[in-house]
Amino acid sequence: MKLFVGIIGLFIIYEGTWLYQKKPLEQSIADGKEIYNDFCVQCHLDNGEGVSGVFPPLAKSDYLLNNIEMSIRALKYGLSGTIVVNGEEYDGVMQNQGLDNLEIADVMNFILNNWGNESKEIITENQVANINE
Repeated sequence: MKLFVGIIGLFIIYEGTWLYQKKPLEQSIADGKEIYNDFCVQCHLDNGEGVSGVFPPLAKSDYLLNNIEMSIRALKYGLSGTIVVNGEEYDGVMQNQGLDNLEIADVMNFILNNWGNESKEIITENQVANINE
């Protein structure tokens, strides 16, 4: 019985710590904007529209919204090869930017909630950590 109570106590402490560390979406978006401006704006531009045929748009991007896990993987590990975004083909290379899991979650939350993108999903650090190459 003591073992059971101890396990339940540890579970409550773990869950409480996880909830405490969880960042509100608004803060994640604000932090993600800073990261976007430091790492992404050079190619995808201030408005997220990218450069036709060279850098895919993030604004109103069908690829982004339909491939969230692949988009996270691209940020985490880089991306090369052909993708189709809003009916246009892109065949370039995006290097791994060296962002940690929390930074990737924040920038994804920023991108998924700007420029006409409306995501119902909140990207978490834990979700990013669970995505492998």
